[in-house]
Amino acid sequence: MHAWLCENPTGVDALKWKEWPTPAPAPGQVLIQIQAASLNFPDLLIVQNKYQMKPELPFVPGSEYAGVVQALGEGVTHLKIGQTVACLSGTGGFGTHTLAPAKLCMPLPAGFSAVDGAAFIMTYATSHHALVDRAALKAGETVLVLGAAGGVGTAAIQIAKAMGAKVIAAASTDEKCALCKSLGADATVNYSTENLREALKTLTEGRGPDVVYDPVGGDLAEPAFRSIAWRGRYLVVGFAGGPIPALPLNLPLLKGASVVGVFWGDFARREPQANAAMMAELAQWYGQGQIKPVIDRTLPMSDLKAAYTLMGSRSVKGKLVMVN
Repeated sequence: MHAWLCENPTGVDALKWKEWPTPAPAPGQVLIQIQAASLNFPDLLIVQNKYQMKPELPFVPGSEYAGVVQALGEGVTHLKIGQTVACLSGTGGFGTHTLAPAKLCMPLPAGFSAVDGAAFIMTYATSHHALVDRAALKAGETVLVLGAAGGVGTAAIQIAKAMGAKVIAAASTDEKCALCKSLGADATVNYSTENLREALKTLTEGRGPDVVYDPVGGDLAEPAFRSIAWRGRYLVVGFAGGPIPALPLNLPLLKGASVVGVFWGDFARREPQANAAMMAELAQWYGQGQIKPVIDRTLPMSDLKAAYTLMGSRSVKGKLVMVN
């Protein structure tokens, strides 16, 4: 097998494509021949030693992938050889094969492509957990999605629309705003050229959004929170914009609003039954055509460093997927 190895987490340039013997699965593991692996923001942080999870060195990055089960470890009974699965295990995806915990593998039904499978779990699970579980979104409410043209943003638009909400998508270019409209967003705001607060005031007739979905952080956080409706819910999803914002605590007091943390990974670990039910619902929605990952482009696995450069440029719409 071959894989991109991180022996020193000083950045993307330190990754090396190496060959070593294909391993056999231990109890509870499966060997997966990887067909596709998506690039997520944590994959950028982890090779810079900036992510909260610090894998033992050396490691293969690539948190999310899909492929065919090649071998089963002892005790694995719910999967079978030849089955196509998707997995989000945190590492291991950027190669030709990987060992994965069987309990983290999601069997892909017929018609669910490996490329879509590799771009599905992290974004849709995060967005569903955020909007349905943490925000208790109701039909007819208004959702503001920041960073709306990215992976989790495009998923949030589709899930909010599937739940009957009105969606205002905020993105950094007119091209990204057009993509959001094509996904069902009711309105868009280009926050590079428009004043976010003034635009939200106009679009909501002064009421503000009921839910703010924020995977960006940075300078957008405070104006978005100042625009939130009474009893609004502000979802802290991530900080792709860089700086972690500090909100004045008088704002939630004055708005009767909630600041709600979203940590899907720990939800999946602590509440596995609820997570399994959520993933089953998402797979059903995919089969019904209500949700589908937005794929910016696919690239050969050998072009991983170029993909990292694209992600760092913030020009990606949806997800980048590496294929073998």
